[in-house]
Amino acid sequence: MSISSPTPRMIAEKTGAIGWMIFNNPERLNAVGLDMWQAVPEIMRAFDADPEIRVIVLKGAGDRAFVAGADISQFGESRSSAEGILAYEQATEIAFDAIAHAQKPTIAMIDGYCIGGGLGIALSCDLRIAAEHSTFGIPAAKLGLAYGASGTGRLVHIVGPAFAKEIFFTARRFTTDEALAMGLVNRVTTKEALETVTRDTCAAIAENAPLTVAAAKQVVDEFARAPGNFDHEKCDALIARCFASDDYKEGRAAFMEKRKPNFEGK
Repeated sequence: MSISSPTPRMIAEKTGAIGWMIFNNPERLNAVGLDMWQAVPEIMRAFDADPEIRVIVLKGAGDRAFVAGADISQFGESRSSAEGILAYEQATEIAFDAIAHAQKPTIAMIDGYCIGGGLGIALSCDLRIAAEHSTFGIPAAKLGLAYGASGTGRLVHIVGPAFAKEIFFTARRFTTDEALAMGLVNRVTTKEALETVTRDTCAAIAENAPLTVAAAKQVVDEFARAPGNFDHEKCDALIARCFASDDYKEGRAAFMEKRKPNFEGK
């Protein structure tokens, strides 16, 4: 059963107790554009409001990617000015928070590339189930931009500071074996069994007491919050400095020109 979506590049469906949110941009490996980020909260609200839905699954269209990051081809128009950067970052943060704060349990069903903003989407989910050929990474350091503080915090809570630093510092791609070892994913299965394993997990959750599941989700999330002395202003300033830098302009240009960037630290 299809549910209304504000853009065809996001598909919302319901099958039994499962709400499916599908990133539908397969020609760009499901890279997320501004219209897609903006659609996420609306779809999540519809799923949360439906009493028949017990679990929400996020997946990518096609068989090559979950989400291969934000649509960098849009950066020239949406992230080239201070105002554009702020609007875009707000849209992504609202989308991440809509997933993270959903009342229902959420599962990222990862088949293929799970990179940058795509990994941020997966980190916003409660569980991550991946096909064995999938790859993970955050290439922010190759582009000169900064990853959002909330997304960074989610990564730290899931894999710990040392692995989080390795992911950011190296900007390399990690295999599913590495992702499983660091706790980035809950389970790894074959590509052929991925949907079956995901549906079985959904069925197990849906059979349990909804109030107990909801209470567990919220209590665990409370324990995962940053301490009260977390300096948001400092983090926001560091992130803004990256987006205002010449290196960010160089990283964006190098990506579009398919060449290696020449960063100068300014």
